[in-house]
Amino acid sequence: MSGIISHGEKRLVLASGRAHPDLAVAVAEHLGIELLPTSAYDFANGETYVRFEESVRGTDAFVLQSHTAPINDWLMEQLIMVDAMKRGSAKRITVVAPFFPYARQDKKHRGREPISARLVNDLFKTAGADRILSVDLHAAQLQGFFDGPVDHLFAMPILTDYVRTRVDAMNVAVVSPDAGRIRVAELWADKLGGAPLAFIHKTRDITRPNQAVANRVVGDVEGKTAVIVDDLIDTAGTISEAVRVVLDAGAKDVLIAATHAVLSEPATRRLQECGVREVIVTDTLPVPHEKRIPNLTVLSIAPLLARAIREVFDDGSVTSLFDGKA
Repeated sequence: MSGIISHGEKRLVLASGRAHPDLAVAVAEHLGIELLPTSAYDFANGETYVRFEESVRGTDAFVLQSHTAPINDWLMEQLIMVDAMKRGSAKRITVVAPFFPYARQDKKHRGREPISARLVNDLFKTAGADRILSVDLHAAQLQGFFDGPVDHLFAMPILTDYVRTRVDAMNVAVVSPDAGRIRVAELWADKLGGAPLAFIHKTRDITRPNQAVANRVVGDVEGKTAVIVDDLIDTAGTISEAVRVVLDAGAKDVLIAATHAVLSEPATRRLQECGVREVIVTDTLPVPHEKRIPNLTVLSIAPLLARAIREVFDDGSVTSLFDGKA
């Protein structure tokens, strides 16, 4: 037989950007490894420098970054890290972006607008990424924007396991914040034992970002604990209005469950004043101490990310993490 046969074993490395080091450390602990030693800093003019302190040649490399504010800085840092991996001869590079940047800009509402989510995917591909791994994309069609495998993870099992401990399963209703997320609410209702469904009828002015008007509840929530489910909370304007509408419709109390805690101001004030009993999120994004309001619960996404990374590394099934329903 011609050629040389290698008997070496595959090597997984996990590198982290500077946006959310606590999450990266937790993921590494669940994997039973240490983070790849990395030097990263900014020059005086704002340029980012990254260098890995160990060889990455031939590795299965996972580059983790949480895209919190300032989102453009952290996106650029991750792109540079991917480029460094490629030029360091990593065998396969997976971008781990728990909260995918620019995911809400996934289509054109009016002429002469960009589709920025597609642009971000193109940037990752050009930088050298072979694969994308993300959690609860704002719209599932974003998977088609990347020319390669995309592993779309769901935080629902983590959230529903906790919510079940906080509600009476016989007296709960699942509420979608708008008609577009009814399918997600249906899955939630199934997980909560066939709870009834409702949704908020709302209108949005596409010329004004982060603003929508919640009009009324479609469905029966009277006397029930309403669980409003969404993928993210940004300024909390829409979801705090939804809480008020649901309470006005006769709900006994309200919980909010969302994956991504963007929490741009004045989100924390709104969440404290709207009457919600508890706001449940994951730590796909860092939640600083000053935003950890008394009614906020933050659940760890690290076990899910670690299991998915391990499945990818072992050429296993990420879908198996969700009972084959991913």
